[in-house]
Amino acid sequence: MGSKTTRGRLITFEGIDGSGKTTQLKKSAQYLEQRGLEVVVLREPGSTKVSEKIRRILLDPTLEISDLTELLLYEAARAEVVEREMRPLLARGTTILCDRFYDSTTAYQGYGRGLDLSMVKKLHTIAVGDVRPDLTFVFDLPFATALTRRGKNPDRLESQSKAFFRRVARGFRELARSEPGRVKLINAKPSIEKIFSAVTRELDKLLRLS
Repeated sequence: MGSKTTRGRLITFEGIDGSGKTTQLKKSAQYLEQRGLEVVVLREPGSTKVSEKIRRILLDPTLEISDLTELLLYEAARAEVVEREMRPLLARGTTILCDRFYDSTTAYQGYGRGLDLSMVKKLHTIAVGDVRPDLTFVFDLPFATALTRRGKNPDRLESQSKAFFRRVARGFRELARSEPGRVKLINAKPSIEKIFSAVTRELDKLLRLS
């Protein structure tokens, strides 16, 4: 009998800038590797040569980019990483941890910029096809607290207004309400370890590690 390769898992980490999502992603990668899983960490936009170049354009604070152009650039970078990285890795049975995915675009460009949500979601489908996260963490933190955790040189997105980030945060909460099975809203106010305990509970359930 031939061995059957199990499809990998895609787990995404979301939240406004400064919410602590990247810290939790790194801890999660270590946690899963210690349990014998093959883990690959990606970031969006980025993780391929083309997508990293698009990322530099998107985050360049010296550039003015129209809202629609911004959306299309994110989707282009996403299509590239899905084809170049995600599909092959998932077919191999790898567990992918991704720092942002299409939910960020829904929150930032849909809710934050006010672009038509149905158009945004159609573009997601074009960019990713049948690749969907198995589990998504949204780290929920007040903007004032997140602001204190950022670096001194904000990029183009980080330089947006408080009102913009309030809309983005609301968008993430709406996503969690609309897809509670996939999207887990995590209170990002407590200590790193307490937050990580909430994360590992969800990881254990998804991957049957407990």
